[in-house]
Amino acid sequence: MIRPSNIDKIALRNRRRAAIRKRISGSPERPRLAVFRSHKHIYAQIIDDTTGKTMVSMSDKAKGFEIEAGLKKSERSAMVGTKLAEVALAAGITKVTFDRAGYKFHGRIKALADAARKAGLEF
Repeated sequence: MIRPSNIDKIALRNRRRAAIRKRISGSPERPRLAVFRSHKHIYAQIIDDTTGKTMVSMSDKAKGFEIEAGLKKSERSAMVGTKLAEVALAAGITKVTFDRAGYKFHGRIKALADAARKAGLEF
């Protein structure tokens, strides 16, 4: 039987995501920084898993977040990481655990993480 490769990729990512979530959970002292990547956009949120609440969130589609025309997706991801770290530090969050959600630590995911670290978040 011939299956589209996209279905296999999604299933494999979901398997990796579940394996990562077995080991990682956010606490009030060290919440989880979860990242979602779509084809065009990137979303990041800081979650306290004990209460199930999102403490801080940011995306390249958020209100008040302006994107310059002509930027690459990895550059936009870095801007999201920087802005997320600024908002998190203002909310009193300094340490997080990074949840890459089954994506490789590469490209846009790495750009977001590096920018958040540079802006003051500790992983």
